[in-house]
Amino acid sequence: MIRIKESRIGGKEIEMNRIVYLGLVAAAVHSTGAVPAQDVKATTATTQGSTPFVWPNQPPKDCPFEQSKSLAGIVFTGVRSDYHCGDTWYPSWASDGNQYSPWTDGTTEGVGCSSGGEGARTGNSVMIGDDPLRLEIKNTSAPQPASPRPYEGRYPCGSLVYNGIWYYGTYCLGPAGSVEHEGFTYNWPVLGPFPGFRISKDFGKTWTPSPLSPEKPLFPEPKAFMGPVKMGCPHVVDFGKNMEHSPDGKAYLVGMGAEENDPKPRYANLSWITGDQVYLARVTPGIENMNDVTKYEFFAGHDAGGKPIWAGDFSRIKPLLDWNNNMGCVTVTYDAPLKKYLMCVTDGWPTVARMNSYVLEADRITGPWRLVVYMKEFGEQGYFLNFPSKFISKDGKTLWLCYSANFSPGWNDVKLNFNPPGGRYGLCLHEVRLLAPGETLVTRK
Repeated sequence: MIRIKESRIGGKEIEMNRIVYLGLVAAAVHSTGAVPAQDVKATTATTQGSTPFVWPNQPPKDCPFEQSKSLAGIVFTGVRSDYHCGDTWYPSWASDGNQYSPWTDGTTEGVGCSSGGEGARTGNSVMIGDDPLRLEIKNTSAPQPASPRPYEGRYPCGSLVYNGIWYYGTYCLGPAGSVEHEGFTYNWPVLGPFPGFRISKDFGKTWTPSPLSPEKPLFPEPKAFMGPVKMGCPHVVDFGKNMEHSPDGKAYLVGMGAEENDPKPRYANLSWITGDQVYLARVTPGIENMNDVTKYEFFAGHDAGGKPIWAGDFSRIKPLLDWNNNMGCVTVTYDAPLKKYLMCVTDGWPTVARMNSYVLEADRITGPWRLVVYMKEFGEQGYFLNFPSKFISKDGKTLWLCYSANFSPGWNDVKLNFNPPGGRYGLCLHEVRLLAPGETLVTRK
């Protein structure tokens, strides 16, 4: 057994709250055949652990973000969950105290789901409990069908439960889940439109399909079939329980995108996990509003005084962040105790190899954004990163990182290990601790 402590400048040490029990856990190589994750039917009381460590901060030389002066890194405590569920989890903390999340590609509570082809479906689950290691995960209803046509995939993205109403977004992918190009096999190399939200008034027991479609999406993009989008795969900013920390009562959405006439073109430039920019929109949540583009405002840059500009005209949208060929799937959580926004970005090019992820922080959602840590080859193929607000500690520095990993072992002869140990193709929850400048990790037997 070890106890984790942090040493601050000046010699002061602060003991972390959790004792980490060491288990005999090694980084595992996933089998070449992608086997769907198995189900968990009841409360799981699992405390698995490995040696805590600080993830190295290794940003590329062209990183446009200055290093944060208040958050300097991230510690993986070694404590993590051992749930056996499907993939693609984005928990939303509802007014009833539960978290509700989409999922797909795998098995949850004995029910299978996949999101490719004409029979594409997306799952919906409730996560009951306050301890990340003892959650009861149940399906609220059967996975819901929704056609991706004329695209080939329709996957979960932005999800919000607010005042008892669940708004569940999906996005399109193409041209196929496996595409050969110049001797390399890619996964879903084209990111498609956002066909809006399906809606539930009873916490996911019954659903009203989105009135929109891939051919008539919420946002007026792409200009041409298989062309680039800006508000791609949008995710709702996590403002805490029932959106309690929204600055203005609005729901904010962050999307990944690319522009026409890209100065640095590449194949699979804007895919399910790669992009060039991050974009931002907001709306007052409501059944009449969420699927009506006229109710939305879009971030359109800053004025001469540095004040953010919001426009009702989608054509005026501008990037919130721009790092060409280095962005991708994006989520944002508001850390209320720290009064900070935390953004997770994954650059997963070329879609089926090792992936890089990084965490940014900001005092305001419109920036400026600063680098906390650049995690090279996190996962080693980690994706869909987010910090569920329900699991943020009272001091705001201990969080749980939700993600999935290593869905494509063996593709293009790439072997993948799990790093950090305990990852899986499916729901992962790992406890982490944010470091302030000057803090280091001290372990004692």
